[in-house]
Amino acid sequence: MLSKIQDSIRPYLGYFSDNLWVQALVIIFASFLIAWIFDRFIITTMKRLATKTKVVIDDQLIDLLHSPIYSSIILLGLSLAIYILNLGNLVEFIAFSFFKTIALIIWSILLLQATRILLRHIAKNDEHINILHIKTLPLFENIANITIFVFAIYIIFSTWNIDMTAWLASAGIVGIAVGFAAKDTLANLFSGVFIMADAPYKIGDFVVLDSGERGEITHIGIRSTRLLTRDDVEVIIPNSVMSNTKIINESGGPNEKYRIRIAVGVAYGSDIDLVRTILTDIAIANDSICSEPEPRVRFRTFGASSLDFELLGWIDQPVLKGRVIDLINCQIYKRFIEEKIEIPYSKQDLYIKEMPKSSG
Repeated sequence: MLSKIQDSIRPYLGYFSDNLWVQALVIIFASFLIAWIFDRFIITTMKRLATKTKVVIDDQLIDLLHSPIYSSIILLGLSLAIYILNLGNLVEFIAFSFFKTIALIIWSILLLQATRILLRHIAKNDEHINILHIKTLPLFENIANITIFVFAIYIIFSTWNIDMTAWLASAGIVGIAVGFAAKDTLANLFSGVFIMADAPYKIGDFVVLDSGERGEITHIGIRSTRLLTRDDVEVIIPNSVMSNTKIINESGGPNEKYRIRIAVGVAYGSDIDLVRTILTDIAIANDSICSEPEPRVRFRTFGASSLDFELLGWIDQPVLKGRVIDLINCQIYKRFIEEKIEIPYSKQDLYIKEMPKSSG
């Protein structure tokens, strides 16, 4: 490429001097001038056009282009000047490799910054990809950074004619060994990604684990999930366990409302219509019970010693379950006492068939 550029500009260089050093200085000065013109007019024009758009990402990307393009034009001019001087193969190889290395570093930094901006833009967008959002953003940023860094190192080594085959083979062996040694960590890592992508639960949800723990999800990390129980005890569960266990999400569904069930037994002979009315009135009068769906009472079964009713009502959040049940139980007990409705309890009657005869 440099030879083609040299052939195209050689006739114009003759106007200045036949001295190669003078021609090299002219090329270097011209490269700085072209870089300044490009930065002054073209980049400025692109920035003005970008400000007229509604999105911000184009302004950020254009700002990033300023330094790499400016530097690349100057490096190209320096390379062409070295080529015209014809200082020998060794000097040209060292100079060109050095200039290419600088250019690769500059453009790799640009690629890292542009990738970070693009990933954050996608993550913050309401219509983002399911697997990429704010919580998984650090993971994807790290993967992108490592990929770009490794690729840049490979190209730089190739620029200096360094064979990377042995290095890649060694890296592969080390990668396999590390994979076996950290298989549990990797399992948690990938499980964390899938949990964040599938979103079976989110921070603030009340869940019940297969092992019986119930609490609020306070943190979803790459390695583990944290659950705060109602006893204010934090339980840390590896993501590989969370992804392979049954989880009841009480906050899931179309909304966060949760239905409570309060079983009540009354004695045989009680006025069942009055019982139904009392339970319904208590539920309607309670501010914690939602009016929609409306509370209802069900006569479930004829028990061994009681008529079994069940009061069904919806609450706004699962966290209110214990508090609301406590309040309603107290109100039911007091109203039943007022209305003289008996709540049967387990008891046993002892019948003496015959009194023992007195020995006297």
